[in-house]
Amino acid sequence: MFQVLVALADGEKHGYGVIKEVARRTDGKVRLRAATLYTVIRRFVDDGFIQESTARPDPALDDERRRYYRLTDRGRAVAVAEARRMAECFDTLEPDRAR
Repeated sequence: MFQVLVALADGEKHGYGVIKEVARRTDGKVRLRAATLYTVIRRFVDDGFIQESTARPDPALDDERRRYYRLTDRGRAVAVAEARRMAECFDTLEPDRAR
């Protein structure tokens, strides 16, 4: 779910664009399926983390059936807070020491 927020952090994307961006950012380690992604998208729209964009690309350059999503201020705050939380988790780990 965090990866979806991060994928939208640099601008609006349609669902397949989010799937590709997550795969790119994780070097293919995270592969979202469409059903999983759209479940997350519905939840994030309901929670106010993302919203569907009203701006559309030129119809000649894009499929009109695609829906584009963007991160809201609330979604950005949640992503930043989660990134900080994850960093703090790593800060609490002690380095592996030779015995």
